[in-house]
Amino acid sequence: MESYDVILIGAGHNGLVCAAYLLKAGYRVLLLEQRSVPGGAATTEAVIPDLAPDFKFNLCAIDHEFIFLGPVIEELELKRHGLEYLFFDPTVFCPHPSGQYFLSYRSLEKTHAAIAQFCPRDADRYLQFIDYWAQLMNAIGPWFNAPPQDLLRIARNYNSSALASVWKAIGSKKKLLDFIRTMITSPEDVLNEWFESEFVKAPLARLAAEIGAPPSQKGITSGMMMMAMRHSPGVARPRGGTGALTEALVKCVVSLGGVILTEQKVKQILMEEGQAIGVRVDSGQEYLAKAGVISNIDAKRVFLQLVAPADVDAADPELRERVERRIVNNNETILKIDCALAEAPRFEAYDHKEEYLQGTILIADSVRHVEQAHALTILGQIPDENPSMYLDIPTILDPSMAPQGKHTLWIEFFAPYQIAGAEGTGLNGTGWTEELKNRVADRVLDKLADYAPNLKSSIIARRVESPAELANRLGSYKGNYYHLDMTLDQMIFLRPLPEIANYKTPIKNLYLTGAGTHPGGSISGMPGRNCAQVFLRDQSTFLQRLFN
Repeated sequence: MESYDVILIGAGHNGLVCAAYLLKAGYRVLLLEQRSVPGGAATTEAVIPDLAPDFKFNLCAIDHEFIFLGPVIEELELKRHGLEYLFFDPTVFCPHPSGQYFLSYRSLEKTHAAIAQFCPRDADRYLQFIDYWAQLMNAIGPWFNAPPQDLLRIARNYNSSALASVWKAIGSKKKLLDFIRTMITSPEDVLNEWFESEFVKAPLARLAAEIGAPPSQKGITSGMMMMAMRHSPGVARPRGGTGALTEALVKCVVSLGGVILTEQKVKQILMEEGQAIGVRVDSGQEYLAKAGVISNIDAKRVFLQLVAPADVDAADPELRERVERRIVNNNETILKIDCALAEAPRFEAYDHKEEYLQGTILIADSVRHVEQAHALTILGQIPDENPSMYLDIPTILDPSMAPQGKHTLWIEFFAPYQIAGAEGTGLNGTGWTEELKNRVADRVLDKLADYAPNLKSSIIARRVESPAELANRLGSYKGNYYHLDMTLDQMIFLRPLPEIANYKTPIKNLYLTGAGTHPGGSISGMPGRNCAQVFLRDQSTFLQRLFN
């Protein structure tokens, strides 16, 4: 029976980050990954081998923003391990049915000019809007890089710039009350307060809804920071695709002596005298952990599937029921479409320039259009009558991902995991079938072709992954790649539940990391780094804890 100091369940990017910090601290670490490749939602793969063998596709995550708000890249020396980021500019292009289009650059001045050609009033308001959200982001940013209930470590993260942002954002009674109101209202209400034009409001609503909820939903306005971050620090993709981040992390982990085993699905967390001592995988092989087991998968699977009920109840008799009933997934996930293209889409009716295609392209005709795209999924309906979507053409920025002159297309289309009225049919009883997923993809591509008429004739091959297939591949509960919803009631010191929000669990030597922990989903590495801090603090002496 093999023995290590620490075992990590799952080799997603947060698991790899966590492992790297523990290895740097001198621990012997094993990562167990159920897929044949590490990376979780951060992989780049050639997944159409018969028709498009030389095209590489990002299978989930693609645009990176949050990772630049923390020190992971520098502290783990990922550039030395081959990581190179390509920042794109313009950052967002959203054509509107009226013939107008929203175009944002990293430069606020250039963005102002682009909006002003259609609506001078909203262009001026946009500058104020971004300044407001940038200040809020700077004010709460120090929370991201610390365990959410460790007030001393959070306080240490506040430098003079962050403190100045706190004062500017909430430094008076009126500002504080406005902040509270902003955070508990909805993106739709905030946008209606600030702007007049649908061509401005719609893409902002679409980005805010990336949290995974309709723009009318209260408590998801933190998604507004998505737009502010596209100006500073900016948004980028690793050269070679998102998987290049994973490759750099793998090299880092291996260089430090870490072991990564793939095709090793953990079936059980082993317990002895009330503490986690190792894991058992599908094959029956057992691995022992002397210091701890850290899960990079969601809390529901950990406490409802991997740990025996009696062991959970012995640690906390209320935990299983709270995990089952209080952790919320609203049924929204994505249907993923990847296409190999002979040429890039051309938006001829919108002053087409290839530079517009470097960044994110949004099909969001109005706030109502975005609302339907999200609200219907929660009801179990597929919003494909008039699809809204988020798409990228990665090869405009990084030609290395396709043969010369050809391109890849990445489309995220929100769809329900469980289709209403189709329970018990299709894959995993969700209602999703091969025929249905391809019919929905046809409608999505038809909609995109309304804006880029050359699209359909340029498709060499495509791959469509239904929500049920995505859930199987990622091992995510109901296909939620964030592990659980990113709503205000499940964020910061409440994520995933208050009693397990600081990466520790009631079971001794069992820890949590990953998207289901603070600060949540997206590519940041922060949950992995923060969890490592908590683990290392637990292993230290009283005097070490006092001075660290």
